[in-house]
Amino acid sequence: MEKILAPLAPYAYALLRIVAALVFFCHGGQKIFGWFDSEPAPLASLFGVAGVIELVLGTLIIIGLLTSLAAFIASGEMAAAYFIAHLPKSFWPIENGGEQAVLLCFIFLYVATRGSGIWSIDATRGRLSS
Repeated sequence: MEKILAPLAPYAYALLRIVAALVFFCHGGQKIFGWFDSEPAPLASLFGVAGVIELVLGTLIIIGLLTSLAAFIASGEMAAAYFIAHLPKSFWPIENGGEQAVLLCFIFLYVATRGSGIWSIDATRGRLSS
């Protein structure tokens, strides 16, 4: 199976990067603009700052601009979200509702180490990583 799917790896990675960043971006929109039947958070709050970070970094990761740096910061934000909002409820993500924060943290950490890949502005600027 690996021989068959290996040629598709760059495309699968690009889709992983884009879809994960789109989820991140949507959470930012939810916090800042009240998308998806949500109440917007005040910009001067911790939630508001997180929303701005998610909108800006989500956009950068989606389009593949300064991807490694943006993904590294996004990974850190998701780690902070887990420790601040979820860990006090319980250690296990399945019990404290932190599954998404954990997954995005490690996906963005992987993106930070791997770079933008194909379908990115970084690639067109010659800053392509694997």
